[in-house]
This record gives sequence, structure tokens and C-alpha cells, in this order.
Amino acid sequence: MFRRQKEKTGLEALYLGNSKWKSAPRRNKLDHYAIIKFPLTTESAMKKIEDNNTLVFIVDVQANKHQITQAVKKLYDMDVAKVNTLIRPDEEKQAYVQLAPDYDALDVANKIGII
Repeated sequence: MFRRQKEKTGLEALYLGNSKWKSAPRRNKLDHYAIIKFPLTTESAMKKIEDNNTLVFIVDVQANKHQITQAVKKLYDMDVAKVNTLIRPDEEKQAYVQLAPDYDALDVANKIGII
């Protein structure tokens, strides 16, 4: 009629859950320093800084726009209006970070050391 469930052991327990051993909580592999790799300093990026109040960064491919926004806020202490991203042919992700109107991208670029 009723059977007692067999206790899961070893790999079975790890795959199916309900194990004796509890795993450690996961560490976030994408911290703020891992998300933003480096700022881009090409001529077109400099034109974006001057004309559109926008900084250009190479970021981690797995980072999304919310994570990029939070990383820029934390690392550079500035407000972000919006973020546009694209994946380049060399499989790097490029982020266009438009700053809030009360920040000047040229001043921020000087502070960071881009210019």
C-alpha cells in the first residue's frame, strides 16, 4: 500500500535536491568592477562625449542595462539617463551611457582619465 520513500544519496541527491548537504549561497560573479571593463577612446566615442553627453564603455557580455546603470552609478558617482548596448563583431558588448542633464560628460571623462 504505502511505501516509505528511499533516501537519496550522492549525486542523486545533488541533482534532485533534498540533500543532506546544503550548498553555500551563490556569489554574484558580475560585480561592478567586472561589469565595466574599460572606456572606449575612439574618435567616434569622443564625438559622442562632446555632442550627446554620452560615455562609451566596453562591458561584460552577460551584463544587462540595469546592471550597467548600477555599475556606472557606483563607480563614477553620476546619474544615468539611459543606456544603449550593442554587441560588436569581435563579440564584445559596447554600452552607450547617456548621462543625466545635470552632468557634463566632458568633465566626467576628464575625471575618469579618458581625455
